[in-house]
Parts: sequence; structure tokens; C-alpha cells
Amino acid sequence: MVILREFFLNRAITLPIFSWFLAQLIKFIAYYVQHRKVDFRKFVASGGMPSSHAAISTSLATVVGIQYGFHSGTFANAVIFTFIVMADAAGVRRAAGKQAEVLNKLVYSSKEINLDKELKVLLGHTPVQVFAGAALGILVGAIFA
Repeated sequence: MVILREFFLNRAITLPIFSWFLAQLIKFIAYYVQHRKVDFRKFVASGGMPSSHAAISTSLATVVGIQYGFHSGTFANAVIFTFIVMADAAGVRRAAGKQAEVLNKLVYSSKEINLDKELKVLLGHTPVQVFAGAALGILVGAIFA
């Protein structure tokens, strides 16, 4: 029971998860406002504004910096991890999404190629979406840590 209590009191765990949830909630609300439809998949879907990947990783780095000092090796590890996550969200995963879009067009224009379902297009983030997610994560970490 003590382990579970310590887990939920650990702000380096709870605040990044809260940042992720807020980012997903923003996507859910934005989708509802735009389409007037409820889509609960927005709570777990990747892509969109703001980047939940950036939010969760920057929140972690912020909390770690506040708890252990911005000069610590632990903070440095969190920052490097954050850069990798954000570069992947905006770079590799975005490129994969664009490739999926092209492949979907090829598949549906061809009578010889069949797929069970369409490839997922929206995988990554634009730089603005990553920046917005990063700002959200830093804000949550700075306010609540």
C-alpha cells in the first residue's frame, strides 16, 4: 500500500500524465467544437494540437529540474529524452504520416493492390503543435511541481 501511495504522490509521474491528459482533452474539445460530434478516440489518438508527446516529456523535464536542480544530471537526462521525443513527433512520425497519405492514394487508385483498411495518416505533429505541447507541459510542471 505504501508503494502505491508513493507512486501517486510522485509528481514526476503524476504531472506528466496530467499534462498528457490535458493535451488529449484539448484535442477532444477542439474536435467537438469543430465537428459537433463526440469522438472518444481523441483521448488516445496521436497527432493534432497540442502534441501530448511534447507535453508529457517537457512536463517531466520541468518537474525533474525543479526537484533535483537544473544543473543535475537527472535534469540533463530528462531534457535529452524530451528532445528525442519532440524530434520524433515532428520529424520521423510526421514523415511516416505523409508517406501513408501517398500510399493510400496509390492503393485506392490501383485495382491490383488491396488493403484491409486505410493507413493512418495523422501520426506526427507540426512544429507549432510540438511547441504548443511543450508550452503546456512546462506550464503544468512549473505551476504544480
